[in-house]
Amino acid sequence: MTGGSPYGSASGSPGGASRRTEIAHSLRPLTVLQLLNATQAHSDAEWMLDDTELGQVTVVGHVVSIQSQATNNLYWLDDGTARIEARHWIDSSIEESGAGPSAITEGSYIRVSGTLKMFGSKRYVNATHIRPVKSPHEIYFHLLEAMTVTLIWAKGAPPRAGQNPSTIIPQAQVAGPPPAGGSAYAAQSHSSATNNSQYSHLPKFEYTIITFMLNQPSGEEGIHVGSIARAVGGDAASISNALDKLMDDGLVFTTIDDSHFKVAD
Repeated sequence: MTGGSPYGSASGSPGGASRRTEIAHSLRPLTVLQLLNATQAHSDAEWMLDDTELGQVTVVGHVVSIQSQATNNLYWLDDGTARIEARHWIDSSIEESGAGPSAITEGSYIRVSGTLKMFGSKRYVNATHIRPVKSPHEIYFHLLEAMTVTLIWAKGAPPRAGQNPSTIIPQAQVAGPPPAGGSAYAAQSHSSATNNSQYSHLPKFEYTIITFMLNQPSGEEGIHVGSIARAVGGDAASISNALDKLMDDGLVFTTIDDSHFKVAD
């Protein structure tokens, strides 16, 4: 099975194209419930989970049912956390081996790798690789790996021998979830907010967005729209309109793609 690091490594060149390629080719183990909890700021935005962008994903689940069609097979998967559909398109030019989709039966366990997609209101995995699970240990390993990777993104990798745990930086280099009853930046120092008088003329929602952006660590990539949406709330259309207005006013600009924004100096 092919794919990048299961951790979706945040290391490497800071260049936009390199970073986008790295995310697109990374492979992250997830549970079905995590896939269902992933969000999009809008229909063309990247999928985000806990402020971390998702590239390729892999899940292991029990095959509840199979619908075979001329061009694709549809698998209804259950991994104990939730259920999701996996759609695998048939390539008639490739001869399948005995371990391919043709060997999959209802009631068996399979590993699916691909990308998360949405059609209408239905979420599914667009499977690029699919195969039967041959050992029960793979099922348990996958669940443990999914938990481990999630913790690494949230809290950083475990300290190595002699390393000070306080120096570990989580791989998800964004603000954490908002505290109860407030936004993600509500706990930021008041001094940062008082320096934003040049934006005081803005409508409240636009001011909220730009204040949040100013309180985030500076980086060439800027801030993903998913992080902004998670912090300030509101629907996708309102956030998109506010960001468009801020760009029209020359206050923010896009960086590595249309989903990353940075405050103009």
